[in-house]
Amino acid sequence: MGKKSSRTAKAGPAKAVDGEIPVVGAREACPCGSGRRYKACHGREAAAAAHQQAAEVTANKRPFEGLPGEADIVAMRELVPAATAPLKLAGEHADRTVTLATVLPMAAPAVHRDTGEIMLALQTLATSGDPDRDLADALLRALDSAPGTVVDSAAPAADGPRLRDLLDTSGDSLGITVHEDFSFWIIDGADVSPEAQLSLEHANAAAYPTKKLESVPSAYWTRIREKGHLRWVMPHEEEKLMDALARLHAAKQSNLGEGTRYVGAFRACGLVVPVWDLPKEMEAAEIEKPAAEFAERLAKALTDDSPLTNDQRRARAGLVSRQVTLR
Repeated sequence: MGKKSSRTAKAGPAKAVDGEIPVVGAREACPCGSGRRYKACHGREAAAAAHQQAAEVTANKRPFEGLPGEADIVAMRELVPAATAPLKLAGEHADRTVTLATVLPMAAPAVHRDTGEIMLALQTLATSGDPDRDLADALLRALDSAPGTVVDSAAPAADGPRLRDLLDTSGDSLGITVHEDFSFWIIDGADVSPEAQLSLEHANAAAYPTKKLESVPSAYWTRIREKGHLRWVMPHEEEKLMDALARLHAAKQSNLGEGTRYVGAFRACGLVVPVWDLPKEMEAAEIEKPAAEFAERLAKALTDDSPLTNDQRRARAGLVSRQVTLR
């Protein structure tokens, strides 16, 4: 048999070159001079890095796990129109004042106020798919900016820090304050331009009444278009929680009193958020006691490790069929 043609001959190892290898078309010659196509040479490294980043994002289904007040952070990101909470930083920025907010003007990811305070927003467009990394990037850019700076949206570095890397996580709760409107946007005594005032009025008009319950953690009463709801962010492992809810539902103990109805749940940032419909005239104070009583029933059901009965399995299937995931 004759010699293999140069077309099928194996290319030699990639040559060492100085500096970064630019990205070119997958079928073009690699700029490193190896003679291989880019996809078979340095393009492999780029593809591997992209695959690794995608795998990390996919695996990070519960981005705020381990942070103080995880369930309330999820609520601020997904449920609550206007709320703030102080964040305690660690390391070199431990002396800085940082406030976590649901949303900021023009959906900015962060603002360095004239007072020196940093405001960091949860309800912004995700750029990396990992909100924990997005928040850290916005926070660091705000810390490095001059007072009066509004931070723009930007994709964080694939190997950049996450918010958990910047926070003092020694606490176990988040001091969340739910506001009636977005007046927390305005510094007391500051002059407000007509444009800013109009933006504030529009935001306030779109906000719906919301209150955090005091009797149980991470549960929020709200009224949307004359209909009341309770939405409760729960930190329990999903399969265990769904079993417990099924036991209560089968026993007709999943509601919160007369006129209320358990309607389903959704997933947000890896946590399950059960939802109840409430009578439109029911105020937040009126649901405090029923919610506390439900919490006791749920705690007992969570300790039950016995196999589900036929009725409970049917109840569980019905609950799961009404569950959706927020992305």
